[in-house]
Amino acid sequence: MKIGYDAKRAFYNNTGLGNYSRWLIKGIASINPSNILYLYTPKAKANPRLNFIGGYPNIQTVTPKSKWFTSWWRSKGIIKDLKRDGIELYHGLSHELPSGIEQTNIKSVVTMHDLIFMRYPKQFGAVNYRIYLAKVKHACRVADKIISISQKTKDDLVELLAIDPKKIKVIYQGCDPVFAVEQIAEQKSTVKEKYNLPNRYILSVGTIEERKNLLLTVKALKNVVNDIPLVVVGKETQYTQQVKAYITANNLSYRVIFLKDVTFAELPAVYQQASVFVYPSRYEGFGIPILEALNSGIPVIAATGSCLEEAGGPDSLYVSPDDDAGLAEKINSVLANELLRQNMIIKGRAYATNFTEDKLSRQLMQLYQNILNHD
Repeated sequence: MKIGYDAKRAFYNNTGLGNYSRWLIKGIASINPSNILYLYTPKAKANPRLNFIGGYPNIQTVTPKSKWFTSWWRSKGIIKDLKRDGIELYHGLSHELPSGIEQTNIKSVVTMHDLIFMRYPKQFGAVNYRIYLAKVKHACRVADKIISISQKTKDDLVELLAIDPKKIKVIYQGCDPVFAVEQIAEQKSTVKEKYNLPNRYILSVGTIEERKNLLLTVKALKNVVNDIPLVVVGKETQYTQQVKAYITANNLSYRVIFLKDVTFAELPAVYQQASVFVYPSRYEGFGIPILEALNSGIPVIAATGSCLEEAGGPDSLYVSPDDDAGLAEKINSVLANELLRQNMIIKGRAYATNFTEDKLSRQLMQLYQNILNHD
């Protein structure tokens, strides 16, 4: 099978959509070497996280002949290249498909990660909102099948865009297998010393933006026992100033540590030395940091109301995204009760096996085959 991918995010993005793209491409390339994967990208930007491509002779990278009008190429001009390469199925990995693909014999599938821009339009602005909406509506209309990365995203597609639920298939995503590998003592020690990590800490990982609700965790700190500190890893946005203002006003500066420029290679050691992972986001497409924490052997406390229960499973703990007292209570219970903590770790790791690369890649491959066979 010749499969084409919108691989821009795989080359350009080092977080969310980029991680999803790389994870999926590697998984599909691994399970059946007879499949030929074509990665279409405006530019083959150097990215060390794509070094695995060299180990797969069935992966080819395709860029436009002209360096100009690359956005046009990605949204329409690419059709000519797909036909030239004999692509049988094209997968838009992040919310969009090229215009005109429905007029070819090429089957298509699109992954919808979330509808955050519709739930929180003010965070995107009027112009971006209209652009995103047009792209999403077009992709959902012309795709032979839509992949949603959680049941929550599927529900949103049905509710907000009136998509036929039969057209949508929920296929979860995994996280990098490195998080499930126990980091050697030397690596842990090096990372701990580099970032001056405390012996016990609450961990938060994710972009520091309003939707992800870091302020709730900071508010909960006032009621967390023994002055246990909070370690924050994530790109700062304007919202960070609001969080830091609260920290200063409530004399919590000595308890909140913002880490700068943590590399991907160091991240597993940061996870694995934490006492508990807290993720009170109001809305996510799935919540990969939760899966990273479970694989790292760390208890998870997350927010209700989105899809985080899908990522965290039945043995993680959940709290309303507005209940800082309830969050503090749950953090205290995990820190004080080692039996509970170990039970959450063991069952969390077991739950995380539902999201292994092999299982999910086979689900994707089956969907591809069903589309080509008109099932």
